[in-house]
This record gives sequence, structure tokens and C-alpha cells, in this order.
Amino acid sequence: MMHNMPDISIQAFDYELPDAHIAFFPSQMRDESRLLVHNKGLTSHHSFKHLPELVPGDSLFIFNNTKVIPARIQLQKESGTTIEIFLLKPLVDNVATQQVMERRSEITWECLVGNKKRWKSGESLNKTIHIEGDTVELKLLWHDRDLNQVQIQWSSDHTFANILNEIGKIPLPPYMERDTELSDQDRYQTVFSKELGAVAAPTASLHFTPEILEQLTSRGIPHTFLTLHVGAGTFLPVKEDEIRNHPMHREQLIFEREFILQLVQHRGSYIPVGTTALRAVESLYWSGVWILEGHTIPDSGLIIPKEFAYNDRKDISTDEALKAILSYMDANQQTQWLAQTELLIMPSYRFRFCDVLITNFHQPKSTLLVLVSALIGESWKEIYEEAKQEGYRFLSYGDACLFFKKEK
Repeated sequence: MMHNMPDISIQAFDYELPDAHIAFFPSQMRDESRLLVHNKGLTSHHSFKHLPELVPGDSLFIFNNTKVIPARIQLQKESGTTIEIFLLKPLVDNVATQQVMERRSEITWECLVGNKKRWKSGESLNKTIHIEGDTVELKLLWHDRDLNQVQIQWSSDHTFANILNEIGKIPLPPYMERDTELSDQDRYQTVFSKELGAVAAPTASLHFTPEILEQLTSRGIPHTFLTLHVGAGTFLPVKEDEIRNHPMHREQLIFEREFILQLVQHRGSYIPVGTTALRAVESLYWSGVWILEGHTIPDSGLIIPKEFAYNDRKDISTDEALKAILSYMDANQQTQWLAQTELLIMPSYRFRFCDVLITNFHQPKSTLLVLVSALIGESWKEIYEEAKQEGYRFLSYGDACLFFKKEK
């Protein structure tokens, strides 16, 4: 099957971003962020707390309820040398990461390892920690040094989540170049974060407060939750000139059956909150297409390839795709849909579950900015320039945008 990924240079998504425009710390209150609205070619400026008044009344908000884990671990060898381990993903096929976090003996993760050359094969890193009055002996060993796979063992019945809370730190985006502060433990999580597994926050959701959620509900605007465990790859710059050649990062998706039913039943606008929620719900559609086209789902789990959405095919409706997933789940007695996605959303992509997007301002030459361009077109350039002139704060702790999909 031929695919038609467009030939677009990443240079088209470059812009000047001085440090003065980057938010290195969050605003004092979540909903005091600013909100830029772009609809039908017009841009206006608001406070985020006014969001409920600015969205269509028939909307369904789609949130990502992933929770950032303290994925940065610093350990010292007996010699005093510091080794830093950044957890990326557990090496377990087709199991939700939040379930892996409940393991109670040992676990193997793919990692980034700082000072790797000082940690030799066969050498263990050891640490004694104390949890709830228990003394726990921790041991880290190379599982596969070439592949940066690390085995973590511990001497108690505590969950890995408990172990990690004791030894790890919340990983802030690398451009911040600062240590985690106490306030980050709260502000780099969403108010509805639940499912452990992300190594970066779904930052568009950081602006939401319980009060805003209540206001949406009181206006008759429902919301629902999916889980996409955000990976460190979300920060990777595109190094290939042609975007389609970029090795797209893979992220785990988890959808409850009730979520899929809610999508089937909804008639109105879809508002994904953040690029992660958008990428996840679009990947759900492609999961259904995968089933309908008769592709095999391996025992290790479905992976949506980055080019799959661009294959030549007859059109398949969202209802058909979602009902195919539900039928597959019923036949296999599944209550959750688990998959991984490498989906690359770029100009020419046709959105199925996004009429309006809430997102932050993204880094130059990033796949996230490419995604925004696919939704609103070339106008992102003027919008970003106007935002800089108006003093908006950019990136993860920055201000927000409300982008209505460009009309054809």
C-alpha cells in the first residue's frame, strides 16, 4: 500500500525564540495564564479563566490523565562518581505502564544514562533507602548496556512506585536547565493526573483548575479522559530536513471502553486538550482502521506506524473505526484498548477528532509545531509573532492557545 506523506522541510517551522519569551517557572495561579484565541482568521487575547465562555456549547473536552513519574535517579558509586539514570519506558509488552508501577520485586527499563562510560558491565549500583520504617536495599544492574536497558531490584514488598518516590525526581524539560523545586511536584502535574507513566507533563492541561472544570460542566459541556504516557521523545528536535524522515517517538495509549462509547455517542465539537490528547485520540481512529483493513495485531501489541495515516485507502468513518475496536474488544474480552503510536501529524493530515485544540506555544522545528500547522495552516507564523509582541510566555510552563481548525 502506497503512502503519501508530504515532502515538507523542517526549516519552514523555524522561528526566533529568545530566552526572554520562555517560561522557566509557572504562573502564580494555574488559570491566570493568558489565552490566545484564533478563529476564522481573527486573533484575540484573554485570560485562561474565561475559557468556558469561549468554546462551542456542543463540545466534548478530551483530557490526558497521565501522571508524571519521578523518572530522574541519581546514584553514586563507591568511588563517588555520580551516575544519572532517566527512566524512559518499562520493557514489558502490552501492559499499561501504571500497572507496571505496581510491581513488587524487580523491573527492567529502557533509560538514558548520564556518565555511562563510568558504569561498567557487571557492575552494580547500590543504595539503601528507608520507606515507612522499612530499610530497603536497592540494586541497579545493566540488563543490556548497548541498548541502555537497566534492571532495578529491591529487597522489600514495596511497589516500584513507592521506590521511585523515594529515589527519583520529577524530570523538567531539558531546556529549563534548572533543578526541580518543591513547587514543581505540584505544578508539573495536572489537577486530574492519575495514571503513572509519563516522563513529561501534558502541559496544555496544566492551566485547568477544578473551578474551570466545574464551570464547563455547569454550562453542559462534558469532559472525558484517555491516557497517553508522554515520552522524552516529545522534546526531540527534528534533525532531518524532510519531516517525514524524522524517527517519530513511540508512546503508549490506554483507552477505557466507556471512553470509546462516549466518542461514538457524542454529536458535536471535539476539543482535545493538548497535542498528546490529540495524537492519542487520532491514533484510536487509526487503530480501528487497522482492524478493518485486516492487519494483524501481534501478541506484543499494536503499534501505529508514523506513515499509516497517509496510505492510499477508501475513507472509513469515525463510527466504523470505533465500532470495529469495540467489536474486537468484546470478542477478546478486553475492557481497555492498549496500543502504541508513532503517528506523525503534519500538513495534509485530515483530523477526525479535533475541531478545536487547546495547546501551549511550542519550540521551533518541533513535531508539535508541525502538528499545529496541520490544524490551522500557515497562520501559526503570524500568531506566534503577535504572541511574542504581546508578551506571551512560551513552552511547557507558558501561556495557552485556543485554536479553531482551519476551514477548508
